[in-house]
Amino acid sequence: MDNILIAQIPVWQVGILKIDGTVQELLQPGLYGYWRVGYDISVEIVDTRSQTKVEDNLAEHLRQQHNDWVDEFCDGIEIADDEMGLLYEHAVLVEILPPATRSLHWKNGNPRRIEVLKSSELEADAELVSLLMSAMARKRSVKGADSVLITQIPAWHVGILKVDGIAQELLQPGLKGYWRVGHDVLVEIVDTRLQVLEISGQEILTRDKVNLRINLSANWRYQDVLMAYEQLSDPVSYLYRELQFALREIVGTRSLDELLENKQVIDDLVGEKIQQIALRFGLEVASLGVKDIILPGDMKTILSQVVEAEKSAQANVIRRREETAATRSLLNTAKVMENNPIALRLKELETLESIAERINQISVYGGLDQVLNGLVQIKGEQKCL
Repeated sequence: MDNILIAQIPVWQVGILKIDGTVQELLQPGLYGYWRVGYDISVEIVDTRSQTKVEDNLAEHLRQQHNDWVDEFCDGIEIADDEMGLLYEHAVLVEILPPATRSLHWKNGNPRRIEVLKSSELEADAELVSLLMSAMARKRSVKGADSVLITQIPAWHVGILKVDGIAQELLQPGLKGYWRVGHDVLVEIVDTRLQVLEISGQEILTRDKVNLRINLSANWRYQDVLMAYEQLSDPVSYLYRELQFALREIVGTRSLDELLENKQVIDDLVGEKIQQIALRFGLEVASLGVKDIILPGDMKTILSQVVEAEKSAQANVIRRREETAATRSLLNTAKVMENNPIALRLKELETLESIAERINQISVYGGLDQVLNGLVQIKGEQKCL
């Protein structure tokens, strides 16, 4: 039995008979036997369902030596240099073939169809994009699908189509597909809504050498997206740096007292400066403002003492003003009483009444008659009045 090679070729498989390393025959499914006497004989079995493509060296050999075998066992595919190919099996897309493709595929009972497209077209057909998205949704791979860039642009966004690093077109929301064959294609998605840019923890020396930590917030949007990306590689980073530079320039040329007296001056001057710069690059700063001005610890103590002294001085001025007003009122009252005995007597009775309201107990000395006589005298004086 060692001198006989027996090969069983199952259904949907092909046997490649090699004698001394040279392909001699392609075998249909069935049982085969060969004498090994004086020859190195082998049979390689290929599963045409899992390995659909013929190996390149074998394919070239078959084309050159055995065209009849090619017609019997294979489907030939030839794609020109300026074309792309879509390979369908059972009307299902299984592979995207690049330009200059020349290959053989084993016949395995699956009906094949080739659709040829021009590779000069940059945008992929909407139907092809839909097929690829459907395949991804079903987790079915399509060989060569990476040759198509598929991007989903959400609402309130736009896409910047870049070909070989150059911005080409502004894309509206929706599903888009582009061929990557022969070009480096990229779609950068940009949010066109109002956005917030935080400039945090900027340590800046004022003109009088006080180190401040400032936090600034800016609201901005794209005014012209294409203009921004044609001139800037990263518009957000550029805007961040320009806000930093403007903030340092405004704060560094003013004293601490100027900044603390009017914090709005920072917002106004930085906003005016950055708006002029941003508009030249298709950006718009809608508003900005300083959120915090943080002083060093020792400077906080000094300013607290200054504020305390100022408030104490203001309190003293108010106290002296009130005391002066009270004294002037007493002086006017005394002048009125000096020339009017009745007014003086009324003031005495008012004083006596206020004193009596505070007395809970009265001790009488000298007899009750003296107290009654005093009361009668007081009532008489009240009647006369």
